[in-house]
This record gives sequence, structure tokens and C-alpha cells, in this order.
Amino acid sequence: MSRSHVLLPLLNQLEQALKALNIWQDTPPAQEKLMSSEPFAIDTMTPSEWLQWIFMPKMLWLIEQQQPLPSGFSITPYFEEAWKEQPEMHDIVALLKQIDEACA
Repeated sequence: MSRSHVLLPLLNQLEQALKALNIWQDTPPAQEKLMSSEPFAIDTMTPSEWLQWIFMPKMLWLIEQQQPLPSGFSITPYFEEAWKEQPEMHDIVALLKQIDEACA
């Protein structure tokens, strides 16, 4: 099974998990927030905003365009640290770990 076939359902589950926690946003952030050069846009966005507005659209675009997917990255440690005091986020962190593993 291709990585795209593994990642697409995980990305869909991630969207549903963000929506279930009522942190999915209907309105995109201001353009300047999207222009951050910091890792995870930590200077302009919350972790969930980065997932929704930067990470997920990029991964979905790569899949849709049948472009090579990035490999060897690990985003889970950032989210484990960012959300260590928020047990309600543990299911999302588990999904991110599966995404990391699929892209290993």
C-alpha cells in the first residue's frame, strides 16, 4: 500500500478529531500568520492552527497532485510538548505519531 493510501485516512481522522474538540476553525488566519518562518509557526499560530492551515493542506495537496511526500520527519515531539498538560489532545498526538510512522 502506498504512503498516500495510508496518509489520506489519517489526515481525515485528524480533521475529525480537531472538529470533535471544537478547535477546527472555519475562518483562515490572517495572511501574515501564514507567513511565519519559525518551525510550526510558533510565533504566529497555535499548534492546532498550524496543523489545520499549514500541515494538512500541504500534505493533501501533495497527495492530490501525486507529488513525492516528505519522509523522515517527526512532528509528534513538538505536539507532545505543546499539549503535555492537555490530556484531551492525546488522541490527536497518537494520530500524529501514526503520520510520522507512515512517513518514516
